[in-house]
Amino acid sequence: MNDMNTAPTSATMLAMEGVAFTHRGHALLKDVSLSLSRHGNTIVMGPNGAGKSLLMRLLHGLLSPTHGRLRWHGQSGRPPRQAMVFQRPVMLRRSAIANVTYALAVQGTRWRDRRPQAWDALERFGLTEIAHRPARVLSGGEQQRLALARAWALRPEILFLDEPTSALDPAAIKAVEDAVIDFHHQGTRIVMNTHDLHQARRLADDIVFLCQGRVIEHNQADSFFTTPRTREAAAFVRGELVW
Repeated sequence: MNDMNTAPTSATMLAMEGVAFTHRGHALLKDVSLSLSRHGNTIVMGPNGAGKSLLMRLLHGLLSPTHGRLRWHGQSGRPPRQAMVFQRPVMLRRSAIANVTYALAVQGTRWRDRRPQAWDALERFGLTEIAHRPARVLSGGEQQRLALARAWALRPEILFLDEPTSALDPAAIKAVEDAVIDFHHQGTRIVMNTHDLHQARRLADDIVFLCQGRVIEHNQADSFFTTPRTREAAAFVRGELVW
C-alpha cells in the first residue's frame, strides 16, 4: 500500500486508524489507515465492489467501524458541520424549500434565519422557480441540485459526495462539478466518490484508490494518473479490469 499521508499531523482534518468493517462474516473494508488534510478535493476511486460507498458512509458517520477508529482534528467523534449528497438524493415529502429549511432546523439554525438562508441557497443553484414544488416530483438533475443547495445552506466543514453525477446528463454533470468548485472556494473540504476518470482529473487534488476493501494507493492526482505506483491502479487508469 502507498498512502500519500497516513500519519496524522497538526494539519490533519480526518484520520482513519486501522478501520475495518465486517458484515455477515464478510470483511468489506480491511485495515484502512488514511489521513486527510484540512483543505482540498479528495476523489475516491476503484473498481466496482471495492468499498467506495461503504468508505463514504463510515466517514460520514452513517455506519460505525467494526474495528479501528476515526479521529477529527485529533479527537474522536464527528466534525461539527458536515453534509453528504448521495447518488440518489434523499428527498423529504415536502417542498424544495422545506427540504432546505428542515435541514437548517436539524442543524439548530434559528427559526427566523432558516427561510432567508434556504432561499439564498436555492437562488445559488437556480432553483427559486421550483421552490414550492414537491421535491420528489423534480427531475434527477433538479433533485441533485436541491441536495447540493441543502448542503450549501449548512455551510459544512466537510462535504461527502457519493457518485453525485451518476446517470445525469452532461448539463447536470457540469452543474454539479461547478458546485463542487464553489464549495471548494468557500473553504469546504470535499471527499467525492466517482468512477469517471475524466471527472477525477478535472476535480481532484489527491486520489484515494481502493481495491478489494483496501486503500492500496493515496497520492497526488497528477502523480496518480501519470505514474501510478501500484499494478492495480495502473490497470485502472488504463481502463482495464481490476480484480
